[in-house]
Amino acid sequence: MQAYHVTGGKGIESLKRVTLESKALGPYEVRVRVRAVSLNFRDLMVADGNYLKGSGAPVIPASDMAGVVAAVGERVTRFRVGDRVMGAFMPDWIDGEPTPAKTALAPGAATDGVLAEEAVYAEHGLVATPAGLSDEEAATLPCAAVTAWNALFVGGRAQAGQTALLLGTGGVSIWGLQLAKAAGLRAIVTSSSNRKLEQARELGADVLINYRETPEWQAEALRQTDGEGTHVVVEVGGQGTLERSVAAVRMGGTVSMIGGVSGFGATPVAPLALIGGAKRLEGIFVGSRKMLEDLARFVSVAGIKPVIDRVFGFDEAPAAFAHLASGSHFGKVVIRVAP
Repeated sequence: MQAYHVTGGKGIESLKRVTLESKALGPYEVRVRVRAVSLNFRDLMVADGNYLKGSGAPVIPASDMAGVVAAVGERVTRFRVGDRVMGAFMPDWIDGEPTPAKTALAPGAATDGVLAEEAVYAEHGLVATPAGLSDEEAATLPCAAVTAWNALFVGGRAQAGQTALLLGTGGVSIWGLQLAKAAGLRAIVTSSSNRKLEQARELGADVLINYRETPEWQAEALRQTDGEGTHVVVEVGGQGTLERSVAAVRMGGTVSMIGGVSGFGATPVAPLALIGGAKRLEGIFVGSRKMLEDLARFVSVAGIKPVIDRVFGFDEAPAAFAHLASGSHFGKVVIRVAP
């Protein structure tokens, strides 16, 4: 089969197309013909050597795919040949609280990912693709959409009529905006680009804040909520933004910490800001297979169409990584592996 390899620490320039042998199927395993792969900021971190310190050996990158079942092991009961499926980000985290054992396996970092013509999963690591989504659209669900779902409704505990603050316009934030509006939340979106803010408005954003023009964006979020603050913040920045997010969230609210686009270094958060406001700082590590299943049902019922910035061909994978790294995208960057 055709696949791509990337070497951690050597950047996206190390991305190379290779020919590999197909893996033999175990009795409970499923071979998926990969049709589409979506990229995440994590994939850039893996290439740069900033995600996991592995052996330095090449690995197939990317965690998120949608495809069709090509073959099943002799004891597989959950899927049949021809079924359309998505791969869970952490295939062994089925439900419940995360544990080290449940979250140990996440393709595309320490182990091979899905930027290949086929991928092999344990049957419990797959979820049926919603009928209303194309493979390119479905490929955006396993990491970005599940992370947004967890950040808003599981860890974030948000409910209809409340307010969510979404930082930036990357894949998770745009998914968060779409989910928030479909669930009846008020949405505040920040960006440094007025063009992207207008795109967010078209998706239903209620309040737009350009953080370059308004550096004290947490104060504007408070003003827009009559001084109360937002019920949940989807915090993607990390260094340089976390302290402001804590200030922007209401008493009893949640800052869902999902990433560090601006850096993973230490950032000051005054303990009294959390204690005095009874605020929660919740670490969001994507989510379980059940969250992906719940999300898929919600997307289907709500008729949500994922926002895809651009679809690249399999031969254009290096350009797709470069486009993601440029930060110019709005929504998800997807690679079409097969028609």
